[in-house]
Amino acid sequence: MANETQQTIAVWAEETFGPVAEPARLAERAMLEMEELREALSCGGKEEAAHEMADILILLYRAAEETGIDLHQAVNEKMAINRARKWRAARDGTGSHIV
Repeated sequence: MANETQQTIAVWAEETFGPVAEPARLAERAMLEMEELREALSCGGKEEAAHEMADILILLYRAAEETGIDLHQAVNEKMAINRARKWRAARDGTGSHIV
């Protein structure tokens, strides 16, 4: 099995589904996949949850490629910002930044 990249995924998606008419449509589709992920996580299906996470990431890679964003670089930049912030934990595994 080959290691996929943002670019190989975007090329496959364009060949399979055609060109993106509007990048926001990819976000809309990702929201539907997020609901499927929530359901999979609620039911405890690890394999199904993994596939839903992958579907979301595939859509994000395609949106990133369409908008000229290197998603891995964006994550690294955002993590640098996150690490410099102060955080308030919600005590459920989530939280919000306070600075």
